[in-house]
Amino acid sequence: MLIGLVTAVAASACYGTGSVLQAVGSRRSAREEAAKGGASTGTTAHGGPSLASTAKAAVTWEFILGTVLDFIGFGLGALAARLLPLFLSQTIISANLVITAVLSIKLLGIRLKQLEWASIGVLCSALVLLAVSAGPEGGHHAAMAFHWWLLAITTVLLVGGGLLVRRMGANGAIVAGLLSGLGFGALGVGVRILNGIEPFDLARLLSDPALYAILVGGIGGMYVHTVALQIGSVNGATAALVVGETVLPGAAGVLWLGDSSKAGLGWLGVVGFLIAVVAAVGVAYFGQDTHGGLPEAAPAEPELAKS
Repeated sequence: MLIGLVTAVAASACYGTGSVLQAVGSRRSAREEAAKGGASTGTTAHGGPSLASTAKAAVTWEFILGTVLDFIGFGLGALAARLLPLFLSQTIISANLVITAVLSIKLLGIRLKQLEWASIGVLCSALVLLAVSAGPEGGHHAAMAFHWWLLAITTVLLVGGGLLVRRMGANGAIVAGLLSGLGFGALGVGVRILNGIEPFDLARLLSDPALYAILVGGIGGMYVHTVALQIGSVNGATAALVVGETVLPGAAGVLWLGDSSKAGLGWLGVVGFLIAVVAAVGVAYFGQDTHGGLPEAAPAEPELAKS
């Protein structure tokens, strides 16, 4: 379990740093677009970012570096998902919210409120409760129908949700963050149940629907997360991601994959899990009025502190 804990923490660090770098790239791209008078082509009729503006944000050096860290985090997170119960691995990885919040002070000029710091402290305490209560991970096997359902639900959520977010425009940041979390959560579940890994069998691997659920969840989750960073608070979007990335995968691990707590400590795991989710929501709620989305026009440099 120790190796799993270390890899989960490392994955969390990569994801948290990557999110802030991606936010920096997205905001710089938006400012440059506004300075060129390109705001009309950078948004849709509903006020959301266009595909072109999202693509431009994705090729900034900050965003590329953040994406590289995401890929490293993915590899570490995949290992953690195979070594730990999903409710523990996904919650530790989702603690990247703490890293995101701290780094956003330096790189985005955001000032956190006392209630946000309190929520972050509560989240860290909840992770300690989860680590203490977690037992050995369950099995890696699930019925093939479960694999197909995972692919179908992931595809519907990200394709349908992505279209919905584009119609919601500037009001869709939290929804986009939640959808990206669900995509990354499906990725974690897919990694856990993937066939053809132990022992390695390429034919079984390529024929497993869970592999394609991983691809849809990863690519789709990254896209809607980019949209969320363009139109809303980096901390708010990341907090919504935390909820999506922990609740459903954690439930799937307990209900269908045999994840469990240590004998007599199940109540502690439930309490820790619920507190972690509530604390993540608290970070989003308490910071939403001061960590607004991107401005319509290019701001003066001091205004970056209000992004």
